[in-house]
Amino acid sequence: MTRATLDKQPHEVATMFDHVAANYDLTNDVLSLFQDRRWRREVARAVDARPGQRVLDLAAGTGTSSLPFVEEGAYVVPCDFSLGMLREGKKRHPWLPLTAGDAMRLPFRDGVFDAVTISFGLRNVQDTDEALRELYRVTKPGGRVVICEFSHATWAPFRKVYEEYLMRALPPVARAVSSNPDAYVYLAESIQSWPEQRELAAMLQKADWSKVAWRNLSGGIVALHRGFKSLGS
Repeated sequence: MTRATLDKQPHEVATMFDHVAANYDLTNDVLSLFQDRRWRREVARAVDARPGQRVLDLAAGTGTSSLPFVEEGAYVVPCDFSLGMLREGKKRHPWLPLTAGDAMRLPFRDGVFDAVTISFGLRNVQDTDEALRELYRVTKPGGRVVICEFSHATWAPFRKVYEEYLMRALPPVARAVSSNPDAYVYLAESIQSWPEQRELAAMLQKADWSKVAWRNLSGGIVALHRGFKSLGS
């Protein structure tokens, strides 16, 4: 098995990411035309980590996404359910407290983190609603969530071009740079089947997050959602 199916069985998704761990960051750079670096900067601004705060970086992969929070002086816990990703991350960033964990059953106490964030990982979780509730559970009252995820282009002509790229251009490019190009066929399919921006905002509200808002990046290819846990929770 080299790719997961859209029913997103956790063991299938984890195994798929195990197989792409070595070249994962490079592949993301190439396939996104290096836009992923800009998206990470926008996530860091939205999280607004402060010295001494605790930040959970879920679906952290090799830990690359966690580094901006470290630079701000926060205590960051990179968490992922792919052991292959975590092993690769430990080689590159041995000082990071990389932690194995499933988004639907996080291995943390209630109300531990000042901020929780997940970039390009929520789409791969089998039960999105359960993951949003788990993120809520481990966040302190007054804390925040930031979700960066592929979404849907807002301008119709651009959306058509982008969808053509996903289904026609992305797989050949992936074959050139990835150790498991079939995984990127799943990537394209999972992006197309993912809820639009307004739908994800509604899911956050359903999980009790308040002051939910989003903004589009790169014309809506990516959307950045944010919410807060009320002080009385």
